[in-house]
Amino acid sequence: MTAARAFVVGTRGSLLARRQTDIILEILSKRHPETRFGVEVIRTTGDRRADEPLHQMREEGVFVKELESALLAGQIDLAVHSLKDMPVDTTAGLVIAAVAKREDPRDALVTRDGLKLRDLPPGARIATDSLRRACQLRALRPDLRIVSIRGNVDTRIRKVEAGEAEGVVMAAAALARMGWMGRAADIMDERSMLPAPGQGAIALETRADDAAARETASAANDTDSERATTAERAFLRRLGGGCRVPIAALGRIENGEMHLVGLVGDATGERIVRGEIAGPADGAESLGARLAERLLSEGAQELLKEDA
Repeated sequence: MTAARAFVVGTRGSLLARRQTDIILEILSKRHPETRFGVEVIRTTGDRRADEPLHQMREEGVFVKELESALLAGQIDLAVHSLKDMPVDTTAGLVIAAVAKREDPRDALVTRDGLKLRDLPPGARIATDSLRRACQLRALRPDLRIVSIRGNVDTRIRKVEAGEAEGVVMAAAALARMGWMGRAADIMDERSMLPAPGQGAIALETRADDAAARETASAANDTDSERATTAERAFLRRLGGGCRVPIAALGRIENGEMHLVGLVGDATGERIVRGEIAGPADGAESLGARLAERLLSEGAQELLKEDA
């Protein structure tokens, strides 16, 4: 009798990445109890250059490409990614085999004194290295000081507690997965802080020609999460994907209908083009592209040109 194949799962080494991998392995092990899974930790460019602002890095996929190289080399069989870190164009020879059920896609504010955004004093320092978050924060509270911060979730929280800023904005999903939601002083309403495309979703990537790995990974797929993030990423792709301007999108599905909201802004938060679209959930790719086209015609094109 032939032994069941063992799969090597690649992940980044941060506490959050390891926790996300544990979540995926729990799902896969329940669906495939006869299958063995090993874990290999791989350090990425984004991890090595932890002091450099993300928007200043010229490369795409700084948290992804070493994992993809390991996949292509056969060093690992499955890679676990935060979907929002993945470039919108899939690397040749690889495929996203599953998008797991999404956590809360919204942003959360962690503050040193437990204050909500509206209660922070004028001039309070809010830490983020995201142009998207900075843009929307400035639109909400022009009086705040936006300061750069890098590091894993636990590192950024420690920096706030050490007094480097009065607060930090991060993905609510990260706090939820770490069991740290109690540290959130504020959960940002998506009407005022639209999240990044794919935020809160975990993706599993495999080699395109590895049918066994694809089938195994597919057990973790959640159809609604896959469709919603497909629409968001199609929106981002049509806008240019890697452009360094604030771009946000969120898709939600109810009763088979997709509702997609998208945004393009400038660094100051003074100019924001926002729109929404609805349609059948099985037309996710088309909906994302159509919303992008609409925003391009309504002024987003000028914002994108400024980054060229």
